Amino acid sequence: MIPFSYSRAEDADQALALASAPGAKFLGGGTNLVDLMRETVEKPTALVDVTGLAEMIEERKDGGLLIGAGVKNSALAAHPAVRTRYPVLSRAISAGASAQIRNMATVGGNLLQRTRCTYFYDNEGARCNKRTPGQGCDAIDGFNRIHAILGASDACVATHPSDMCVALTALDAVVHISGTGGNRSVALNDFHRLPGVRPDIETVLEAGDMITAVELPASPIAAHSNYRKVRDRASYAFALVSVAAALEIEDGMIKDVRLALGGVAHKPWRAVKAEMLLKGGPANATSFRAAAEAELADARPLNDNGFKIELAARTIVAVLSELAGAEA
Repeated sequence: MIPFSYSRAEDADQALALASAPGAKFLGGGTNLVDLMRETVEKPTALVDVTGLAEMIEERKDGGLLIGAGVKNSALAAHPAVRTRYPVLSRAISAGASAQIRNMATVGGNLLQRTRCTYFYDNEGARCNKRTPGQGCDAIDGFNRIHAILGASDACVATHPSDMCVALTALDAVVHISGTGGNRSVALNDFHRLPGVRPDIETVLEAGDMITAVELPASPIAAHSNYRKVRDRASYAFALVSVAAALEIEDGMIKDVRLALGGVAHKPWRAVKAEMLLKGGPANATSFRAAAEAELADARPLNDNGFKIELAARTIVAVLSELAGAEA
């Protein structure tokens, strides 16, 4: 373990001040950061404990929600407003990790999860541009069954591991950020970056920035939503493919739709092409399949993960068909 200092922040202002030190990191639940420190992938010089800060879930007058970054995943999944107004989010969180980890993990920390690529974790024997820029990527020609089929680059083919973020992307969530330059808000769909030539830069956060909250806009369509995660075993496994979807149908036609994919890209993947094709069309399996194929037309499989293209298409059709059948 690399030596580091530890401080516990009493409020957001103190947290930001403490985090201004070079090499400082915020510590929430620690379910990912501490693991990476043990593997010497993360080497912070200082940890700023923000446990206990921003643990509120505020119901807005317009029907939306403001979720503090310190809210535990399990508390968010169980909240009555989330279960009724945004069931896709509750189900996505419940599909992640284990109950013990969900009881510790925070909303802010979930957004900042790093990939579970084996080569990323292998700090001794593998090349990884995400860990050490310019080193190379052993996953491209290695064992890459769990890796990306969309949005990857020659520098990185890793996938984002979060279930919660896939649902938040489909729900048009907004991330609230505080930093030395003031406060700002970023759409979650724009918060995570595709790898390009710098896969080590994973989000739009700048040094010293702190996530303070995630906002869910009021959304009638969100109440009719679902999440499906396809994985190798029933629990404590990351998604090979996951789908977060919301659907609104009127007279057999799709009035509105939200669709996001997990397990297929470096970030939660908003299926914009599919959404555009679906809106105004018939709510049937043929339309769902055509939209899925259009979204996946640019997929670039690796040696071991070509199956993800068909798996993603079938999962999209299954989730939308289930929602359509329930609404009918």
